[in-house]
Amino acid sequence: MYKIIFFDGDGTLWYPKSTKWSKKPFWVYDASDKPKDYLKHLILTPQMMQTLHSLKKRGIILAALSTHPHRRLEADFHMGHKIRHLKLDTIFDHVYTARPYPWGKGKVMQSILKRLKIPKSQALLVGDSYVFDYLSARRVGIECILIQTSYLNIPNGRKVRRKIRNIKMLLNFV
Repeated sequence: MYKIIFFDGDGTLWYPKSTKWSKKPFWVYDASDKPKDYLKHLILTPQMMQTLHSLKKRGIILAALSTHPHRRLEADFHMGHKIRHLKLDTIFDHVYTARPYPWGKGKVMQSILKRLKIPKSQALLVGDSYVFDYLSARRVGIECILIQTSYLNIPNGRKVRRKIRNIKMLLNFV
C-alpha cells in the first residue's frame, strides 16, 4: 500500500492542450511571449481530477514534483502558479520542484520521505519520462509508473515494469 504518491507536472498532471499529448510538453514555455502566458495553454490530463480525488479519499498523501530549469525560488513560483491555475492547490498536500538533472527528482523524494518518515516501499512516482521520472525514482529505490504517451522514449533493451495508458488506470495499482 502506498502512503504517498508523487506526480510529475508537465506531461503527467497537465499538458499543452494543442498537442493532445502528441509531443513533449516543454515547447509551450519557449513559445510564450510573457512569463505567465504559458498557463493559458495548459490543461489537466483527462480523468486526472477524478483520479486525484479517489486517491485522496483513500488517505494517500499527494505530492506534485516537477523538474524545473530555474533556480529554486523561481521554480517554486512557477510551479505554484500552475498548481493554482489548474485548481490543484486544495488537492495536493505538497508541491516541490527538482533541478533538471536525471537524478533530481530522486534526491528530492528521498529528502521528503525522510522528513515524513515514510519508507521508500510506500512511495510511488507517476511520470511520463524514462530518464527524469523512471530512472530518477528507480535509482533511489522508489517505484515508478509511466504514462504511455506517443513521445515516451524507452531505450532499446530497457524494461519498465509498469506503464499505464491513462491516469485512471493508476487506481488498479494502489
